Amino acid sequence: MTVRVYNTLTKQKEEFVPREPGKVSMYVCGVTPYNHPHIGNARPFITWDVIKRYMEKRGYKVHHIQNFTDIDDKIIKTANSEGVSWDVIANRYIKAYFEVMDKLNIRRADSYPLVSEHISEIIAMVKTLEDKGYAYEVDGDVYYSVEKFNGYGKLSGRSLEDMKAGARVDVDDRKDHPMDFALWKSAKPGEPSWESPWGPGRPGWHIECSAMSLKYLGESFDFHGGGSDLIFPHHENEIAQSEACTGCSPFVHYWLHNGFITVNEEKMSKSLGNFFMVKDILAHYPAEVLRYFIIATHYRSPLDFSDERLSEAGKSLERLRTAVETCHELDKQKDGGRSEQSIILLQAAQQAKSEFYAAMDDDFNSALAISSMFGLAKEINVYYSVVASGKIAHDTAAYTEAKDVYFEMADILGILVQERAGKLEDSDSLVNPLMDLIIELRQQARKQKDWATADKIRDQLSAIGIVLEDSPQGVRWKKR
Repeated sequence: MTVRVYNTLTKQKEEFVPREPGKVSMYVCGVTPYNHPHIGNARPFITWDVIKRYMEKRGYKVHHIQNFTDIDDKIIKTANSEGVSWDVIANRYIKAYFEVMDKLNIRRADSYPLVSEHISEIIAMVKTLEDKGYAYEVDGDVYYSVEKFNGYGKLSGRSLEDMKAGARVDVDDRKDHPMDFALWKSAKPGEPSWESPWGPGRPGWHIECSAMSLKYLGESFDFHGGGSDLIFPHHENEIAQSEACTGCSPFVHYWLHNGFITVNEEKMSKSLGNFFMVKDILAHYPAEVLRYFIIATHYRSPLDFSDERLSEAGKSLERLRTAVETCHELDKQKDGGRSEQSIILLQAAQQAKSEFYAAMDDDFNSALAISSMFGLAKEINVYYSVVASGKIAHDTAAYTEAKDVYFEMADILGILVQERAGKLEDSDSLVNPLMDLIIELRQQARKQKDWATADKIRDQLSAIGIVLEDSPQGVRWKKR
């Protein structure tokens, strides 16, 4: 099968055909580091991490660029309120970004260009647009003339006539058209500035991504991603200025946008008090639960965030973890050859893999792909129960293939990392003997009918996140 993606530009699913055979180029709009990352930031980066993992698994070499908008009104405002330089704020929250995204198991992009390090490229691009007649200068500000670009509005589906009619009364009357946008802003007191052909100033927001994608990926590339809120005006303006500057169309072959996040079915906003930082969520829930919560819904669908839904995600993830723990038990079994049950397991694994890849090929449908994991997890657990009961011998070859399929799916989705490694956060050499001793003491208490002690041991372990489970081969423990 081939990968099909929903292209925001054409409003339909299309077969993915890379510009260069065997290679994928992608640009993802990064954060403006003026505060800690919020839940709305986490979704696109987890989404693109899964897409990247999947395309690599399909054999592509992925070139992934993600910027930081480290020059922005919000950064400047925060810096001025604290009495520090703008770069102090930007660097502080870039560090905060990596801290939480690393916890969410998001692999690093190939490059994270900063706006402040690409001023010369931005100025050169603005000058080219001016020379070509797509931009004009007014009192040190440079604006892009949307009327000069044929097809402005093609990404968002808006027309210039409708946009002009709906423009606010307070639109800057220095502009030729209400929708003309700033490429370069003249210097103002209390703001950082750089020298330019139009005098000291700083870049406009939209030109930044165009200049950086041009430098790192060229005049045209495969994927451009971000949240749905970026379709207009940011990505619309990127198309206009990039294609006008280079004369190359299309600027981007496939535009992918993730859906919005609501909180208890309301739009997330600071004024409503439902603006959640990732670091605060991770203080109450494991990072993997948040990651699973996000990928368990198709990336283009709306996603409602709540404590209840996070708790449900944690329970679902626990079911997948159980299968990994079962695998660790099966790893200890001796090989006894093929059986009817092992053939069933092998067939289930092959079917699960086929269904998983079919789901991911269909616009990276991680929600449907996860259902394949649950199906295989059930078969692994059933197989183990039969082996553990002594009814059949263990088929190492069939089991290993099934386990490899299960772990392959988990790796693409970026989950069950710790469990697949076969260890807790602490060293196995210390934890396992201690747990064996604790379980033995509890078993002795039960034999002596000292139920109070046995229950206390179980409850205390549960309180620190360790669950005891009875099995035909004795008591097993796992981390909740």
